[in-house]
Amino acid sequence: MFERLQVVEDRYDQLTELLSDPEIVSDITKLRDYSKEQSGLQETVDAYREYKSVKEERESAKSLLDEPLDDEMKELVKLEISELDERVESLEEQLTILLIPKDPNDDKNVIMEIRGAAGGDEAALFAGNLFRMYSRYAEMNNWKIQVMNSSATELGGFKEIVFLIKGNGAYSKLKFENGAHRVQRVPETESGGRTHTSTATVAVLAEAEDVDIEILREDLKIDTYRSSGAGGQHVNTTDSAVRITHLPTGIVVSMQDESSQIKNRATAMKVLKARVYDAAQQEAKAEYAATRKSAVGTGDRSERIRTYNFPQNRVTDHRIGLTIQKLDQIIEGNLDEVIEALIIEEQAHHLESLNTND
Repeated sequence: MFERLQVVEDRYDQLTELLSDPEIVSDITKLRDYSKEQSGLQETVDAYREYKSVKEERESAKSLLDEPLDDEMKELVKLEISELDERVESLEEQLTILLIPKDPNDDKNVIMEIRGAAGGDEAALFAGNLFRMYSRYAEMNNWKIQVMNSSATELGGFKEIVFLIKGNGAYSKLKFENGAHRVQRVPETESGGRTHTSTATVAVLAEAEDVDIEILREDLKIDTYRSSGAGGQHVNTTDSAVRITHLPTGIVVSMQDESSQIKNRATAMKVLKARVYDAAQQEAKAEYAATRKSAVGTGDRSERIRTYNFPQNRVTDHRIGLTIQKLDQIIEGNLDEVIEALIIEEQAHHLESLNTND
């Protein structure tokens, strides 16, 4: 572990030199890439340097025990050594976690897609509940939300809603929400008081940047058509809606929320890039997933990941066997307890993999 930490520190120092090189400073691309890389190493390097400093303090304190000291002073030195031992142990645990390979998408914005699945109107209402839950969670993290496309129902739910969440580390926390969510409750339309089960699917895509993936114009089929549904004076009067098909993958994205064809096209391209990028990543992970399933699930959107039981105020995350009797709080956006548990589980899984490889 310490050999790897030294390599990280050496690379950090090398980047510091590179970032002061006039040739690098004048190259915007290299300057951005090196700055981003150094920023990603900062926390690990700071912790490693503190670790080395605390170890030196501990060795210095231990050497004092060889000196002629009175009993009171010896006890004080032993107490200091004990405190430094605890700090060294704590830093070693922190450094072990910091050495876990970071998901390159963790700092990205998120494009979320929520769709009502099994359950008709109740599934659409649940999709609306999930959208509100993630919106509240985003507010708590000072992230911004931009609805990109939606298909509302008369009862106030969504057949589908696609939205962008902008904020530092959004993907690092929301990536665990990918999958099928199940709700158990008595629908408002149920006169007999029977509990129904419905589902909604959540897709979490990292917003793709131009440097992540290249989409060629000749690989696209772009169609325009008239919008349908509520949307103002332009609906059904102009060809403002856009449908883009990525021919190599068959991925199709349609947008009609904006009255401007140009805006709908730009939004559709943003979602298309995220979906194509996600598809490429899923293909790359397929071989690994076939041999070893992740502790927090495969990420397959057909996989049921969580159940929201309203009568018992209970939320269960099936991937890690976590059950919390706080559904009323979680549905209001207080997701930290669930997400932190999933992060810890993922870290434990990665640590197990590292130990196995070592």
